[in-house]
Amino acid sequence: MSPIFAVAGVSLARVNNPAELNAADAINAMHEGTWAATLGLKLLHASRDEVIGEFEIRPDHRQPHGIVHGGVYSSAIESLASIGAALDALAHGRTAVGLENHTTFVRAVREGVLRGTARPLTRGRRTQAWEVTLTTTEGALVATGRVRLLVLEPESTVAGAALGTNVE
Repeated sequence: MSPIFAVAGVSLARVNNPAELNAADAINAMHEGTWAATLGLKLLHASRDEVIGEFEIRPDHRQPHGIVHGGVYSSAIESLASIGAALDALAHGRTAVGLENHTTFVRAVREGVLRGTARPLTRGRRTQAWEVTLTTTEGALVATGRVRLLVLEPESTVAGAALGTNVE
């Protein structure tokens, strides 16, 4: 099978049964050199029905008040939703990119490990919507988010380049 999506030399081939796929290890390898790696996001589980990832809060995640910057939460939420949507789209020979991210900050955090869980709300031919929760290891809710994504054909170009192309 030919690769349908590749980053940093790692590809995910078309998935015959995406409901059974746990692509966490392959996606973690793909994240080298990307924003998800900079964030420290590590996937524990990744399928078209649920994506679970964790990251440890670092000093560079904090804003001047010493609490985690809201952009960190928004980034993790969009990353997890995008992965799930892309895994679903791959089953149809497509991929997905974010259109809208609405993140609600529930609880301020200064340290620890945060776990994100993303699940689909709706999956259409052209758009998907995913809901994501971020919690502490003790289960306290830190943030929630809803992400709307556009499903694209593999030959689509975004920002002047084919998808999956690193332009420097």
